[in-house]
Amino acid sequence: MGVRTTVDTAVAHHRLEAMLVDLDRSIALLKGENPGPGEPGFDKHPADAGADLSDADRVEAVLEALRRQRNAVLAALQRVAAGTYGRCVTCGKPVAEGRLEARPEAARCVACQARYDRARR
Repeated sequence: MGVRTTVDTAVAHHRLEAMLVDLDRSIALLKGENPGPGEPGFDKHPADAGADLSDADRVEAVLEALRRQRNAVLAALQRVAAGTYGRCVTCGKPVAEGRLEARPEAARCVACQARYDRARR
């Protein structure tokens, strides 16, 4: 069996759409379980403020990570529509099929992603 050199964009599109649904569901659940001030269900006792603050911080961190992943999925869907899915947005070379299997929203090849991550630190 040979190595595929082209990405099946129909399969990628389907996987990305499913990921988007899952991410939206997770975000909605977290927001629903952790209402903010002025929202129904936000009637905490003042003595619980310290514990709730750290819980709220953790929830906000998870929500932020989910939002970043959601944005990456939306960007990948745009690349599918534009016909550029499976190509590194930095160098233009093909992204390894195994990388796209593991991370369908991947925008960069492994080498460019490593450089990108180092530059962001």
